[in-house]
Amino acid sequence: MKVNKRFVLAGVSLASALLLTACGGGSSNQSTYSYIYSTDPNTLDYIASTRTTTSDITSNLVDGLLENDKYGNLIPSLAEDWTVSEDGLVYTYKLRKDAKWYTSEGEEYGAVTAHDFVTGIKHAVESKSEGLFLIQNSIKGLDAYAKGETTDFKTVGVKALDDYTVQYTLERPESFWNSKTTSGVLFPVNAAFLESQGKDFGSLKPSSILYNGPYYLKNLTSKSQIELVKNKEYYDEKNVHIDNVKLTYNDGSDPESVIKKFENGQYSFATVMPNSSTYKNVKKKFGDNIVYGVQYGTSYYLGFNIDRQKYNHTAKTTDAQKSSTKQAILNKDFRQAVNFAFDREAYAAQTSGADAATKILRNTLVPPTFVQVNGEEFGKVVEKQLVTYGDEWKDVNLDDAQTTLYNQEKAKAEFAKAKEQLQKEGVEFPIHIDYVVSQTDNSQVQQASSFKQSVEAVLGADNVVVDIQKLSDDDFNNITYFTDTAAEKDYDLAGGGWVPDYQDPSTYLESLSPVNGSVFYYLGVDAGSNSPAITAVEFGKYAELLKDANAEVSDQAVRYEKYAAAQAWLTDSSLILPTVSNGGTPMLQRTVPYSRAASWVGTKGTGTNYKYLELSEEVIKTKDYDASKEKWLKEKAESNKKAQEELKNHIESK
Repeated sequence: MKVNKRFVLAGVSLASALLLTACGGGSSNQSTYSYIYSTDPNTLDYIASTRTTTSDITSNLVDGLLENDKYGNLIPSLAEDWTVSEDGLVYTYKLRKDAKWYTSEGEEYGAVTAHDFVTGIKHAVESKSEGLFLIQNSIKGLDAYAKGETTDFKTVGVKALDDYTVQYTLERPESFWNSKTTSGVLFPVNAAFLESQGKDFGSLKPSSILYNGPYYLKNLTSKSQIELVKNKEYYDEKNVHIDNVKLTYNDGSDPESVIKKFENGQYSFATVMPNSSTYKNVKKKFGDNIVYGVQYGTSYYLGFNIDRQKYNHTAKTTDAQKSSTKQAILNKDFRQAVNFAFDREAYAAQTSGADAATKILRNTLVPPTFVQVNGEEFGKVVEKQLVTYGDEWKDVNLDDAQTTLYNQEKAKAEFAKAKEQLQKEGVEFPIHIDYVVSQTDNSQVQQASSFKQSVEAVLGADNVVVDIQKLSDDDFNNITYFTDTAAEKDYDLAGGGWVPDYQDPSTYLESLSPVNGSVFYYLGVDAGSNSPAITAVEFGKYAELLKDANAEVSDQAVRYEKYAAAQAWLTDSSLILPTVSNGGTPMLQRTVPYSRAASWVGTKGTGTNYKYLELSEEVIKTKDYDASKEKWLKEKAESNKKAQEELKNHIESK
C-alpha cells in the first residue's frame, strides 16, 4: 500500500504543522505572502500523489470541479453547476467555458474540457495513484478496470457527454461524493500534454504540468525555496489578492528563527513558542497580538508497530528484548496501560506552552464534532459504545481539549494485568520501546521526551523504558512517511496523523482497515495480509465493524452509529494513541482572520491555499481576532445549514 496524502507526520514541528491551519484574510497593499515549509515534494503529479507535500503546492496550481468557501461549503470551481439523479447514483457537472490550461510560462495551451476529467481517471489507474482508493470502489466499473478484469475504459462510469459536461455514475449512493471532488485524484489532466511529457509528467520542474488554477509554480529548489506567482489570466482572478507566495525551507532545528523573521517583516505568519528562551521578549512585544485558532480536522497520533521486522535503529541488545517488546505490544492491557499513562497535556505543552496545552488535545481519530448523529455529536455516541468494553472507560470524556484519558490509577491497574500475563509467556522486563524522532526537530524531540517521562514515571522504569531514537531528517522520513511497505517500518512507536478526504467518518477509520487501509502498514503489517499479528490483536473485529458500517447507504444516522462502534473498538484497542489536532495553537499573523477558504476535507480548504487570502499591513490584535472568530463561528453555522438545505436544488426529479 502506498502512503496516502492524508497521512501526515505527528510530532512535526509546530511551525510546519501550522502550515495546515493558518487562517487569514483582509485587505492589504502588500503583494507577497511569506512563510516556511518543512519537507520537499517528491512529485508534482497531483493525480498520482496524495501526499501533503505535493498537494500543498499543486492545490494552488490546478482546480477541480468544486472548491470550498470560507465556511467550508462546497461551491462551483471548474463546474458552474451540477445535478444529482434522484437515486443518488449519477452526478452531472456543467463546466465553465472560460477556464484555460496554461504552460508554466503563461502561454495558453487550450480550454479545460470534460475530456480532461476522463483523462484524469485513466491516468489515476495507469499511474497507480496513491489516491485511487478514494474512488476505486465508488465509480461504477473502475474497480474492475483497475484490477485488469476489464480492459475497455468505456465500462468505467465517467463520461464526457460533450466538451463541457462530465458525468460520473457511482456503484452506490454516496451522500459525500461532492466532497471528494476537491481531492487531486479527481482533478483534470490534458491528454495531449500528458502524452507529450510521458514519464516526465509531474517531475520536479514547473514545466512538467499545465496550470488552470490561481498560481504558477516559478521556483522549486530542494531544501531551499518554493515560489508561486499569480496567474493573471485565471478565470476567477478577482479572488486572487496575493501576487507572490514565497516559502522558505525550515527543518525545525531553529524554531525561534521564525519569530525573529516575523518580527522584522520577512514572514507573514509565525507560531509562538511559549517554551522558547525568547518567549518573554515575544510576549512583551506582541502580547496584544497572540491569537488561538479553532481546532481543525487533522488528527495526530502515536502508533504501535505490531510486527516489527527491522532493527537498524534500536536500543535493544538481545533477541529476548526484541521478542519481549513484540509480545507486550500485542497485549491489549499493556497498550491500554501506556495509553492511560500518557500525559497528553504535558506532551502538547512542549509546543503550545502550559497555558494553551489543552487547546489542541484530541482523544479520538475521528474528531468528536466531525458529524452529528440525530443531533448528537459523534464523539458522544462513541463514548456510549466505549463503556461497553470495560470499566476502565467509565468517566472518559472524548471531547477535544479534554484530559481524562490520562489516569495513573487506570494505567497501573491495566499494567498489572498485562504483566501477570506476559510473565507467564516468559517476557523479560523492562519492556524497551523504540520511539523514533527527527533529531533536527526540537519540538518533536521534546514531545518524545515528555512521553517518555510520563510513561516511565507512571508505570516505572523497571517495567517500561522508552528509548528515543534520534535520527537524521532523511533517515526518519525514510522509515516513516516515505516508506511503502510494513517491513520498512523500523520502530516500535512513531508519530503519524490523518487529514480527512471527505465528509464521512469512514475517511478516518477506513485508513486503518486491516483489509485495505491505505496506511494500515504504518502499524507494521501490510493490509490484506495473513499476519498472525492481525489475529493476535483481534483486528478482524474492527474489519467486520467497518464492513457493516460501510454497507449502510440508505440511513445516514445508522451509518454514523455503526462507524461510532468502529471508533469505540479502535479506542479500546489502544493500537493508536491520539494526541493533538491542527489548529488551536498560539500564533501571530499579518492576515485578517477567517476570510480564507476553510474545510476539514480535500485540498481546497487548507491553510496552504492562497486563493481568497489577503494580507494585512499590521499584525492582527488579539481582541480583533477573537471578535472575528465569534462572528465567523456564528456565520458558519448559519451558512452550513443553508447550504444543506440548498442541496435539494441539485437533485433531479423523475
